[in-house]
Amino acid sequence: MIRLVLDTNILVSANLNGERREALVVSLGVNEKVQLCISEPVFKEYKQVLSYPRLKFAPHEIKRFLEFLRSASVLAAPTHAVSVSRDEPDNRFLECAEAVGADFLVTGNKRNFPKRWKRTEVVNARELLGRIGSSFLN
Repeated sequence: MIRLVLDTNILVSANLNGERREALVVSLGVNEKVQLCISEPVFKEYKQVLSYPRLKFAPHEIKRFLEFLRSASVLAAPTHAVSVSRDEPDNRFLECAEAVGADFLVTGNKRNFPKRWKRTEVVNARELLGRIGSSFLN
């Protein structure tokens, strides 16, 4: 099964506009067509960012979404720190991807990441959907 690590901006986009590619990527994970992978630091960032008042997500909806996301994800336990990204919090996603051997790290902000980290390719939602093909969308 294809393993994905999702940058927080993918979750924000998916929740702000359910018709976009980002929502489809999240849907593939929660419907277990691909395997989502998280770590405790990644999950903590998801919770923190989705709770920003400016995003105007209802607290009970955030809680429900995060519970569902956690139950559909594999929990990674990174064994060492990475300091490749110039945006320090983004290194947590690389650590998670490395720990689980993720196939893809999906982000809306590729400039903060290397094109590849170990075996993980860094892609945006459009690129991911193009690579995995329409067989996953049914």
